[in-house]
Amino acid sequence: MAASRRLARKLPSIISKHQRLISPEIEILEETPEISTSPASIPLDPSLPLLPLAVSHLSPPSPLPALPAAHASSPAALLRLLRRARHHPRLAPLDLHLLLAAADASSAFRPDHRLTGLLAVRLAASRRLPSLRRLLQLVLSRPCPCADDSIFACPDLLPTFRKAILAFASSGDIPAASEALASLRRAADSPLPAEFYNIILHALARLHRHDDAIRFYGEMTNVHRLSPDAYTFNILINSSCRVEGVDAAMRWFEEMQRRSCAPTGVSFNTLMRGFFREGRYKEGLKVAHEMLQLGAGLSVASMEILIGGLCGGGDALKASEVFAEFLVDAVVPEGFDCLDLVESLCHVGRVDKAVEIVEMVLERNGVCCLSVPAGITVLDCLMKAGKLDDVCRLMGRMVGEGIVPDTISCNCIFEALCEAGGLLMQTS
Repeated sequence: MAASRRLARKLPSIISKHQRLISPEIEILEETPEISTSPASIPLDPSLPLLPLAVSHLSPPSPLPALPAAHASSPAALLRLLRRARHHPRLAPLDLHLLLAAADASSAFRPDHRLTGLLAVRLAASRRLPSLRRLLQLVLSRPCPCADDSIFACPDLLPTFRKAILAFASSGDIPAASEALASLRRAADSPLPAEFYNIILHALARLHRHDDAIRFYGEMTNVHRLSPDAYTFNILINSSCRVEGVDAAMRWFEEMQRRSCAPTGVSFNTLMRGFFREGRYKEGLKVAHEMLQLGAGLSVASMEILIGGLCGGGDALKASEVFAEFLVDAVVPEGFDCLDLVESLCHVGRVDKAVEIVEMVLERNGVCCLSVPAGITVLDCLMKAGKLDDVCRLMGRMVGEGIVPDTISCNCIFEALCEAGGLLMQTS
């Protein structure tokens, strides 16, 4: 009872601290009664929230600490200060404030790409999105000094904006990400790579805004005349599979080939999974054969989708035939585990077929496809069927190839063999 009362007293402060940690951007800073406005002090912008990490619950000092002129004399000096103050309980939340104060103190102060890149990483990692937006405005208004001797923009402008766009998109703030992309498009010297557009496109697909993703793709290709890459189409194929079905995804696959964009393994795997999800097993198997014909090869993920789709559809025998065919053709990727196939065959009562698969793997030196659990599953099914001679023979072959069952499985097999030998002794 006393513990409950203590918890009830502490609950409001715990809830408020949790709210500050999970939603720092909506935290409203308490107004301080008096803030020094002398030139030596750093003014605090209430719109800039604190770092939502270990220091997010600390109140900023009032008045704020004065920034020595030596630290604001150059971007390199301020960069050293920010690196040293990373774990400082008072200065760490004020990293952007220090930069803005240095910029306000001198109109000639221009942060370089190392300083803005460091702040972009910290602000993006801590999800201080309004602060990140202010940083981008400063970067555009005061270009990096390395661009003075050239007609081109700073080459590190793209990585800084990429971090910001990724932070905006991953948090679901699509308007902010689009605004940052538009600003970068105006400031960059050449057309942006498709990677920047793919970030927003992936965020739209992840938020299940399929129609917006298609419209964004149209704007990307028609308005900005950008050539999409394989990642662009993979995002659209996956989104179409989940929302509209595999037939709509096939249209994007055809558009991908029409634009002379080579499909990747992810493209084929997404289509294959879509066909199996809709119960169209023949077409899913056709996709696997097309991968081999085009020279893309089968990955471990491809084999898992193929075998798992056939076994999940109740066609374990067909899955065993396909696996045997690919094993003979030496196209089964290294690292694929046939455990699901063996379990499906044993589940439908085809232990003989499971033993045949295991023996074929051992004969063709495909030990990488046979794990210890897969071998134990076959041995357990044979032991339950009373085929102890097959258990001894198959276990001997497995041990010879380095596939040694665990202690419990060995004890069960030895116990079954001993009981069978004892019964034979009694009957004789």
